[in-house]
Amino acid sequence: MPAKSPLSILALAGALLLPALTAPAPAAEPTLPLKAGIIGMDAHALPWTKIINDPNAPGELADMKIVAGYPGGSPDIPQSMEILKNSVGPVSELGVEIVDSIDELLKKVDVVLLLSIDGRTHLEQAKPVFAAGKRLYIDKPIAGSLADAIAIFRLSKEHDVPCFSSSSLRFAQRTLTVRNDPALGELVGCDQHAPCSLEPHHPDFFWYGIHGVEPLFTIMGPGCVSVTRVHTEGTDIAVGVWSDGRIGTFRGIRQGQRGYGSTVFGTKGIVPGGGFDGYEPLIVEIVKFFKTGNPPVSEAETLEIFAFMEAADESKRQGGSPVTLESVMKKAQESAAEIK
Repeated sequence: MPAKSPLSILALAGALLLPALTAPAPAAEPTLPLKAGIIGMDAHALPWTKIINDPNAPGELADMKIVAGYPGGSPDIPQSMEILKNSVGPVSELGVEIVDSIDELLKKVDVVLLLSIDGRTHLEQAKPVFAAGKRLYIDKPIAGSLADAIAIFRLSKEHDVPCFSSSSLRFAQRTLTVRNDPALGELVGCDQHAPCSLEPHHPDFFWYGIHGVEPLFTIMGPGCVSVTRVHTEGTDIAVGVWSDGRIGTFRGIRQGQRGYGSTVFGTKGIVPGGGFDGYEPLIVEIVKFFKTGNPPVSEAETLEIFAFMEAADESKRQGGSPVTLESVMKKAQESAAEIK
């Protein structure tokens, strides 16, 4: 066999190397600490930045730093404007660059915290984040409607960019561990209570009642099939029936003493559930999620929680009749299919 000339050898080597030279390099995992950006500085931006950017932050909290923030804000919600006015300056003083657009923010960060207080804005604000391939945490409520929530998760899958949403109340230690209390036995039911202020642009429980509904589901688990609601000016009670016959209730408080907690019913005893342990437990889970891409709360459970709240609204509209989660999900899916 004749020897190959040096030129033919070089040509062969070039042909072999060309795919390696032209193929896109695999995306590198961002280095620690993660550079995080905040979209919406009209809710938790200030207290969360104080926790995350603390130079003495321990453990997982040391693996992320807030570096940029887009103020946002909703002029038709007075609370949004009030918090925004009091947070942008102090957040800037904690070393956060304030930017004029979400696109500008995305150029500066590895991951995104969507903290806008107004759930109606979340779908549009999330779209460029998914398009940029940035992992995303969305603060409660994930959206201003069940249909928008479904659309957000659809975009997450289309762009292969994980996201999750959760109330901080889910991660109270007692809420997470109460089912393992030997004094409880097998879980029979749960009565959860929390403050439940209303906001006219959001379904009733989406605005603040979610802080009671989310720990109810954390304790009960998924599987609710119907909701019946009783409403007065000062109180809401939503009674959920689970597929195995268990009953879980949420008492939303607007009048009288307010607080967070639950009474958990079991085959052996009745025990107290958890309350509010601060923001740190949730933020730790967010950092873990940003590092791994594994959401601590599933899409299915989040959508069931929002279907529960939507069914409660529908029950109110129907004068307290039971409403199935399946019926409100079907309606919302039809609406979500029309969202581009």
